[in-house]
This record gives sequence, C-alpha cells and structure tokens, in this order.
Amino acid sequence: MASNLALYAENKSLELLVGKTAFATPTTYIGLFTVIPDENGAGGTEASLGNYARIVTAGADWEAAAAGAIQNANDLTFAEATGAAWGLIVGIGIWDAITAGNMIFWISLIGNKQVDIGDTFRLEAGEIDITAA
Repeated sequence: MASNLALYAENKSLELLVGKTAFATPTTYIGLFTVIPDENGAGGTEASLGNYARIVTAGADWEAAAAGAIQNANDLTFAEATGAAWGLIVGIGIWDAITAGNMIFWISLIGNKQVDIGDTFRLEAGEIDITAA
C-alpha cells in the first residue's frame, strides 16, 4: 500500500520536530474508504453502512519503525458487514478519533476489495506499510 501523510499530521510533525508544540501520542483508529480523499482529508468517502465502524489500534499493533517505515504487527479485523454492503474498499485512513477527528494518514490499497453482507474485512499483519518520503 502506498501511504500519504495527511496535511494535519505534516503540520503537527513539523511543530514537534522544531520544539514549537508538543504532540501527545494519539489513540489511532483505522477506517475504510470507498473513495480516496485528498491530502487534507477532503473528497474521500468512508464506508458507513451495515455495522461499519472504525477499529482502534494500540502501540502493540505496530512494529517498531525502521528505515523510515512502519508496518502493522497484527491482523486488524473489522466487524462483519450486516444489513448492507460496505461497497468497494479502495483505501484506509488512520484517524485520531473513532468518528470525525483528524486524519493522520491515508493509504491506497494495492488490490481493492468488495465488502458485501456477511463479509469481514481484514488487514493482515504487515499489509499496512507506512513509509516516510
């Protein structure tokens, strides 16, 4: 997956690195896109039907960063789609809130996946690869 740091996170990173503003470690949540957003988080469409909800991640869900990259250490599994299909999933977003909030990263999937009623969307360990450019 190709990763993109959202503008919000770019600004927070710069402020942190020069000592202007402290940045508390956020709780992060992964959501699924049916339309990829721009770097400001605008124009994207997050899945919203059939029991869909972002999932929370913890520090233990991620490998240690190395060579300017970090990957998920564990499988990350969403609830089963019930009542309505989620549609064609084309990417993921990482936010600092379970709903709304600030998008930190967005990532295009290498292979899009249709999520229909009864399907469970899963990101396998190592499937998310966030690389600093």
